[in-house]
Amino acid sequence: MITLYIFAGLIVLVVLWVILAYNSFVRLRYRVKEAWSDIEVQLKRRYDLIPNIIEAVKGYVKHERGTLEEVTKARTRAMGSGDLKDKAEAENMLSATLKTLFAVSENYPDLKANANFLDLQRELADTENKIQAARRFYNGQVRDLNTKIETFPYNLIAGPFKFEKKPFFETKEELEREPIQVRF
Repeated sequence: MITLYIFAGLIVLVVLWVILAYNSFVRLRYRVKEAWSDIEVQLKRRYDLIPNIIEAVKGYVKHERGTLEEVTKARTRAMGSGDLKDKAEAENMLSATLKTLFAVSENYPDLKANANFLDLQRELADTENKIQAARRFYNGQVRDLNTKIETFPYNLIAGPFKFEKKPFFETKEELEREPIQVRF
């Protein structure tokens, strides 16, 4: 009879552990979704700022039409990208074209002194910082989820309940390290 109680107790403990493990996976999955939502909010803010920046720059840099068109194309591609890998690549391209735009603006003292342009540039810099923070938060949540999925004994729960690893939102290091080349 004691053996039966011990066996029943072990079964109850295993069931409780499975429930707790499952619930922890669900929490992590929703944290990853929340973190991705934070990134999307900041990206939307950046997308909304870009047309205003282009309009502020247009009057000053008439012969830099190619740069403005590249920024517009990169923005359109970033807004329309689908999966996370495409989104990351499109965002990398958009960041590079924005850096080029601001590098070009350095050659126009009147533009650099324009209050509207300066406000937009500050707002975009603030948004870029928020995107970076949101990306770090997202990647931290993905790291926690992916680690738990691969760690024993949680991997025994992750597989049958179809919890899948999520990709990190990474930037291309070479874009962040290389100086922007501006040619006239």
